[in-house]
Amino acid sequence: MSGSEAAVNDVQGAVSLSVRTKSLDHSSLSNDQIKSRLSELNGTDYHISLPSGEQYSGSLVGNSPEGSGTYTWSDGSKYEGQWRFGVRHGYGKLQWPSGAFYEGEFSGGYINGSGLYTRSDRAVYNGRWRLNLKHGLGYQTYPNGDIFEGSWIKGAPQGHGKYTWTNGNVYMGNVNGGKISGKGTLTWTNGDSYEGSWLDGHMHGFGVYTWVKLYGGGTYVGTWTRGLKDGKGTFYPKGRKILESSQQMYLNALRKRGLLPDLRKQNNNNRVVNNVSLERRWSMSEIVLEGGVDDDDEMMNMDLDMPILEREYMQGVLISELVLSDRFCKRREKRLAREIKRPGEQIIKGHRSYDLMLSLQLGIRYSVGRITPIPMREVRTADFDPRSGYIRSFPKEGSPQTPPHQSEDFKWKDYCPIVFRNLRAMFKIDVADYMMSICGNDALRELSSPGKSGSIFFMSQDDRFMIKTLRKSEVKVLLRMLQNYHLHQFRYENTLLTKFFGLHRIIPSSGQKFRFVVMGNMFCTELRIHRRFDLKGSSLGRSANKVEIDENTILKDLDLNYCFYLEPSWRDSLLQQIEIDSKFLESEQIMDYSLLLGIHYRAPQNLRYGLGIVAEDEDEISPRGLVLVPRGSDDVSVIVGSHIRGSRLRATTSSTFGDEEVDLLLPGTARLQIQLGVNMPARAEHIPGKDGGSTHRQMFHEAYDVVLYLGIIDILQEYNTTKKIEHAYKSVKFDSVSISAVDPAFYSRRFLGFIKKVFPPNSVVGLV
Repeated sequence: MSGSEAAVNDVQGAVSLSVRTKSLDHSSLSNDQIKSRLSELNGTDYHISLPSGEQYSGSLVGNSPEGSGTYTWSDGSKYEGQWRFGVRHGYGKLQWPSGAFYEGEFSGGYINGSGLYTRSDRAVYNGRWRLNLKHGLGYQTYPNGDIFEGSWIKGAPQGHGKYTWTNGNVYMGNVNGGKISGKGTLTWTNGDSYEGSWLDGHMHGFGVYTWVKLYGGGTYVGTWTRGLKDGKGTFYPKGRKILESSQQMYLNALRKRGLLPDLRKQNNNNRVVNNVSLERRWSMSEIVLEGGVDDDDEMMNMDLDMPILEREYMQGVLISELVLSDRFCKRREKRLAREIKRPGEQIIKGHRSYDLMLSLQLGIRYSVGRITPIPMREVRTADFDPRSGYIRSFPKEGSPQTPPHQSEDFKWKDYCPIVFRNLRAMFKIDVADYMMSICGNDALRELSSPGKSGSIFFMSQDDRFMIKTLRKSEVKVLLRMLQNYHLHQFRYENTLLTKFFGLHRIIPSSGQKFRFVVMGNMFCTELRIHRRFDLKGSSLGRSANKVEIDENTILKDLDLNYCFYLEPSWRDSLLQQIEIDSKFLESEQIMDYSLLLGIHYRAPQNLRYGLGIVAEDEDEISPRGLVLVPRGSDDVSVIVGSHIRGSRLRATTSSTFGDEEVDLLLPGTARLQIQLGVNMPARAEHIPGKDGGSTHRQMFHEAYDVVLYLGIIDILQEYNTTKKIEHAYKSVKFDSVSISAVDPAFYSRRFLGFIKKVFPPNSVVGLV
């Protein structure tokens, strides 16, 4: 019989227990051994002494501990509590020779449920556990007096939390993997605060920094990159009464759109997680602090009656500064408050889709939690059978299998769970990230449907995943082609086909069925997508009908008045993959699919109407700004696209790099990993004589450096009887070549031919 084992990591405070070896090893005891070492105590309690020096006192059923009992190991470890089938199960106390102590719930030999763990250094965790790992809500105190309250997933801090340092600094917001990441607010003891986006313990993204004493008080609104000011921002001195209302309107608009954390929401969340905490996974040294210190030394000696300053930084270095008038700032902030537009409408209580969102999140949380403990294995033919899924009822008051919830009663169906778990693993999607992205504290956003299908689209708050409702016919098509789709994704790691991660159905008590699929968002990037195109290769009705064009407008074939020049080897790889993917869809009798193309322009303030919004009162700069650099040894600093598994691209035709993998360096922004369809640099050139369909506008420049994001979407439309009738009808009224409803073979050829025109051959490499 093995001795007691306990490994307590003083840094992480996590418990690692080999509980299966600590239960009474009844399989090693014969009946004769039991009889020779057994002394009856109270009729049902026994005392067993083993040759190893270990002892058990308590009740037995057969040779197994059952009920209450105490087990003492030879190294001094001791468990006192309830047993079931020879393992710890129920309430109990576990003590180690080091002085570490746990008291709480066990299940199947594991620490599981609610419990209090005290380390030998007197650090204390009080909260939820799952399979020996802190999982759920908990309260953690540390030997130095720090406190964290929040959420755990699989032993790591994940979700919303509040960390209070002994010196009085407080952070309230999201954490990821034990580090400050997402939206949150850090307040220093001197009153300074930063509210905005974080990444791995650094200010990263959009945020607002407020000083209390420095410069006589003031606020800086701008962007950061890993702790350094990066890009344009505005400094507002304290006491400018004329700006208070417009500035507050601006900041409230940022919070409403999710660009800044909502302090009121955080405070409400904090009340919900009262007396629960996260384990410490970061230290003050990992957070970029500005409280009481600033990189703007030249401002220290300025008059406290400071003007409003528009400043531009590049990786923390001030490169330009402009004094702005109060009147101009007030007008601009009101305009910005109107223009801050994130795709979709946040779903809050009272929203028409609120109950559906709650049911969807609860169902996905249940499905992922149900399948996660099952060991990973290769998919089998039976896993693709629609009957391999399951149906579960979710009554509002809860059931032995389901928790109580605030939505209406509903039934949940999970299709082919093994297959979709395998697909998620194929694209390296972490289970905890998947759960937090879709089912975390933040609400989903509902997008307006860009097509004629009437589907409802939901977007996760971190923009990684899209959820789309499907028609019954589309579900049948996906289930029919799922096995071949899975094989295609496995064979071609650079495939541009839509990534599917889950297929589900909800039947609310109201009776209307909702079938939906979870997909990867192709436009999940830190760069702004300035233009979006849905390209099919047909011309009938392929123009946007909106006069006002913004960044969220889905433009079509006739609106595209630019072509894009890629590095020649990248163009060859792209067209080859599109041909492979379209041939697959043709073999599955699929048509009416599109190439979704997202474009990031390096100089959006120079674009008019058709390609961007003119930034008022800003100097014109060059529309060029892309640099290719050899792949660095430090991959941590490289931003990788979401749910991407394909290979990196090489600059094979460049004399500078030879056949070497390269990254895309955007001066003042980031270093991006280039893959097929993700972070692809290109040169956009205006097509002479083409005005861009409904936009009918010209631009300042004929050529731009751009970054492209693309993939093939809407791949569930079968060429069925309805489409054949549509083809016959429209062929009489219109040119049969121009319509979308054509047979899959012709659709595939036309689609590929059109894409070749969008990406014409380029004999000169202009990106390096």
